[in-house]
Amino acid sequence: MKSPFLIILFGVSMLCSSAASCDKGADNVITGNNTGNNKDDNMQNSKIKIKVNSKTFTATLLNNKAAKAFKEMLPLTINMIELNGNEKYFDLSKSLPTNSSDPGTIHNGDLMLYGSKTLVLFYKTFSTTYSYTKLGKVDDASGLATALGSGNVTIIFEEE
Repeated sequence: MKSPFLIILFGVSMLCSSAASCDKGADNVITGNNTGNNKDDNMQNSKIKIKVNSKTFTATLLNNKAAKAFKEMLPLTINMIELNGNEKYFDLSKSLPTNSSDPGTIHNGDLMLYGSKTLVLFYKTFSTTYSYTKLGKVDDASGLATALGSGNVTIIFEEE
């Protein structure tokens, strides 16, 4: 009697371990090719443009609730404020979903959310102990620091 029960139990557990529908986390369902294992690092095929003066950068958004909510706000033309010689920030009009963590290192081109309303675009790489919700990353951040300059700057975020 125990043998058929164990076989069925084993079969169901094998199906759930290999099927995405058994996963409770909806944020890690990816369309397209993906090789990442960390759900916050999984990039979706969602591109946006970031326009700074005459320079345009392309960024890829992560596949998470915060990035999706941010994309729904686009297009945005905002005046981002300079902070610490490594970032520009802007307080959004509404809160976005959060899943913050300490990234340890911030990278040039990281687009993140501090708290639930502060959009941050980083233009230098440095170590941090602060927690952020990752939104995405500029695909090629070369020239980003120069384009952003040393003061406040008007930036346009729009869908590609």
